[in-house]
Amino acid sequence: MYSIDQISEALAKVKYPGKEDIVSLRMVENIEIEGNEIRIVLRTQKRKDPVISSLKHACVQAIKDNLGPEAVVSSIEVIGPEPRVETSQALPNILPGVKNIIAIASGKGGVGKSTVSVNIAVSLAGKGYSVGLLDADIFGPSSPKMFGAEDFRPEIKSENGIEMILPLEKHGVKVLSVGFFVDPSEAVVWRGPMASNFLRQMMSQGYWGELDFLIVDLPPGTSDIHLTLVQEVGVTGAVIVSTPQEVALADAVKGVSMFRSEKINVPVLGLVENMSWFTPAEYPDNRYYIFGKEGCRKLAEELNIPLLGQIPVVQSICESGDSGIPVALDNSETAKAFDDLAGQLVKSVELRNKISVPTERVLIK
Repeated sequence: MYSIDQISEALAKVKYPGKEDIVSLRMVENIEIEGNEIRIVLRTQKRKDPVISSLKHACVQAIKDNLGPEAVVSSIEVIGPEPRVETSQALPNILPGVKNIIAIASGKGGVGKSTVSVNIAVSLAGKGYSVGLLDADIFGPSSPKMFGAEDFRPEIKSENGIEMILPLEKHGVKVLSVGFFVDPSEAVVWRGPMASNFLRQMMSQGYWGELDFLIVDLPPGTSDIHLTLVQEVGVTGAVIVSTPQEVALADAVKGVSMFRSEKINVPVLGLVENMSWFTPAEYPDNRYYIFGKEGCRKLAEELNIPLLGQIPVVQSICESGDSGIPVALDNSETAKAFDDLAGQLVKSVELRNKISVPTERVLIK
């Protein structure tokens, strides 16, 4: 089976007459693979592009030259230059210094989405990237405890007459959470508009500065928070977290479907399988698949999206979350799993940015 990387490299050898290659020009809108069959979507900036026929032929030839004669291009769809009607380009960019906004989501609660979010952020920071974590799980904020900062209260800085909220800075990550503003012993009882307004405030008034990645930990399921996020900022891509259980996978499909829907149209960068297996400390070579085996890998293949990583069930994850020291900071196998996951996420983001135009904010009526 071929990879999107291989196909993208082959298409990068196809030149648009008088210009650069079609990948650099971001004419490759989408690539889908099923077995040996490859489907390509090209976007042209002209309504009647006279060279599109020759480009399609060149694409087929380039793939056969680079991947072999058995590679079959089953279809090449051409999309015109019409802008999407849902686009909201008139709004100011509220996070101008953030290069990539990554939404971490799950179809259901209890699958470890916040644990994954925190440890991805810490792992990315460990790789030298500038990273922020926005805990947008308004009704169940976990990051204050996971960062050992339940008593932290952000300071306010006035800049150009605007009050800016200074994030917590710990383990190389800038963090803002609703948990920093409410009593941890009290439930957050807000209607949808209140929660959405708070999210807007943390994005627009958070003193984030220049970031390579802003990780957004979303609530489980689908909600006003998800819609507010895609309305306010162009989300680079989404990561869906699930366990291998069938019930969790069924909800993960809904999460993927939401981001891929016509109105949202946010690229899904991949799946993360949490609680993949259990290895007891006294038997480090044993793996017990207590929630099922390879469920996310199979789903990723069905949906034609990458499986970014598999995270095992170990006691240290729970202990680190409770102690406020993320497991990604130690030298365990779990820390290595999160480090590998962060590396795969970076590759997925780089490929997405190479072959697709930036995601635009949307108007949802």
